Amino acid sequence: MNVSDVMALLESERDERGIKHWRNLGDKTAGMKSFGIGLTRLRKLAKQLGRDHELALVLWQTDVYDARVIALLIDDPKQVTPEQAERQVDELAGGMLAHVFSSCDATLAKTPFVIELAEQWVQSDDAVRRRCGYGLMYEASKFSGKKAPSEDFFLTQIARIGEHIDNEPEAVRMAMGSALMGIGKRSALLNQTALRVAQVVGPIEFTSASGQCDPFDVAKHLTSDGLKKKLGV
Repeated sequence: MNVSDVMALLESERDERGIKHWRNLGDKTAGMKSFGIGLTRLRKLAKQLGRDHELALVLWQTDVYDARVIALLIDDPKQVTPEQAERQVDELAGGMLAHVFSSCDATLAKTPFVIELAEQWVQSDDAVRRRCGYGLMYEASKFSGKKAPSEDFFLTQIARIGEHIDNEPEAVRMAMGSALMGIGKRSALLNQTALRVAQVVGPIEFTSASGQCDPFDVAKHLTSDGLKKKLGV
């Protein structure tokens, strides 16, 4: 498929309710247009298209939110470079696309350089990079086998989160909370270490496009009966 084909596909899937919601976002859309298609549906469309690095690069250059999401979902992790990642993180429309870019089973998290990039970004002076870095840390928390970082690596991330989370903007705090939750589900040691930090931090207040949401209680996720049974804690 080419860009015209993808745009025609998106047009056929347009959702008027979603478009109305998009317009209500005002300046938060960063000037992008949208067909109002939800992420779940966009994921299904991306699976239909399959991996296509060249198409992803062209779609990324459009001003259509849905097309740019598709671009992030269909890109080939074997062909994505650190240079491309650095370029795209500066083009995330003020963070509007950060979640799909760095978390949410992101393509970027499947690249061979993801751990190095995440560690770099969580220490960045740029808030969007820190948000994306912790999004990648959450994805890395699900790795197993040779691909998985060491327990010491994750202990370092827990300590960093505990030290800095109180001074971060909301979006970064939420990403840090997700990373803390993911890391705390890996082992008994990481669970207890992450839980101590989560209890000190407390539930993380946040807002969404539709208004105030219930606080994100990381400690609650780390003390579920199922997880305690799994980890033997």
